[in-house]
Amino acid sequence: MGDITLVYLITGFLGSGKTTFLNRIIHQFPKDRKLTLLINEFGEIGVDGTLVEGEDIDTMEISKGSIFCVCVKTDFIKGLYALNTTIQPDVLLIESTGVANPTDLKKDLALPIFSGRFQFREQFCIIDGAHFLDAYEAYASVEKQIASSTVFIINKIDITPPESIEQIKALVRRHHPQPVFYETTFANIPLERFGFAMTEGATTEIPAVTEGVSEPLSEEALERFIDDLLDSPDLEITPPDPLVSAAYRWSGSDIHEVKEMAAKLPPSLIRAKGFVEDGKKTKLFSYVMGDWTIEDVRIPQDRIQYKNIVVFIGPTDAMSDVEAATRGGAWTGMGVLQPYSPDRG
Repeated sequence: MGDITLVYLITGFLGSGKTTFLNRIIHQFPKDRKLTLLINEFGEIGVDGTLVEGEDIDTMEISKGSIFCVCVKTDFIKGLYALNTTIQPDVLLIESTGVANPTDLKKDLALPIFSGRFQFREQFCIIDGAHFLDAYEAYASVEKQIASSTVFIINKIDITPPESIEQIKALVRRHHPQPVFYETTFANIPLERFGFAMTEGATTEIPAVTEGVSEPLSEEALERFIDDLLDSPDLEITPPDPLVSAAYRWSGSDIHEVKEMAAKLPPSLIRAKGFVEDGKKTKLFSYVMGDWTIEDVRIPQDRIQYKNIVVFIGPTDAMSDVEAATRGGAWTGMGVLQPYSPDRG
């Protein structure tokens, strides 16, 4: 384990395929190097962390907002500090929430309390070819993700018209001078080009640290540092898109009831996801901007913390339609979370 942690950020709008890409990296990651995952979810109840397929991998989950917004900025900085002082991985993969503005990440990684450990390497932007153009028109975070990324993975090309792919490329080029494109399905790209999948005997060069490693901060000193950081007038963490999430518990037993609910969801809803049981097996319900699937999962049952709970993400005015879609079935609302409300920053 070296003195440097290489950092890779995986961005992309809600439902683009970030977790699928993350799992591809995990399966091909060199066994002799230490990998840590930081998974950030917008909703109060996380699902993506459960879908990670690696075993014995250090994973940190931060929910209830974007790690690049003041609403959970404290948790993010504390998490990075813990990685710096205790786990000290060779590689850190950050899967950001699909509505994140990642512009400030490089600045965060360079904070003096991290003693120069984190070295930013690459930002991947996963693009849902089938829905990207609509999302770009509606949500500011999509433009920010494009402008700060370097590698663009146009995903789901099997259901994306060729003319849409060309439109996506043209749009990306407007915001980025030298984009690198991959067109694929299931986020399948040649990972060896980025040092994730190495042939036997190959090595990846790890640069040396030039700064000295300081003594660990006390909990009080770390809190003071973060408070000063959040009070800084130079801090730019204004949330890009005022979205909310709502969770509903399902107590039914017939999966057709979930399908009926999905068919009634409003077009303005962006994302919904959750594990549901039909009495025989657990299935994953996934909804992305009008398209939805219900598929079997191969995840061990003891890893699924939240069963029969579906999280819905969209603009505030979509939530009344979500409530109407669940009405009449075995659904119970668990409340609405608005991470970007004024009292949360």
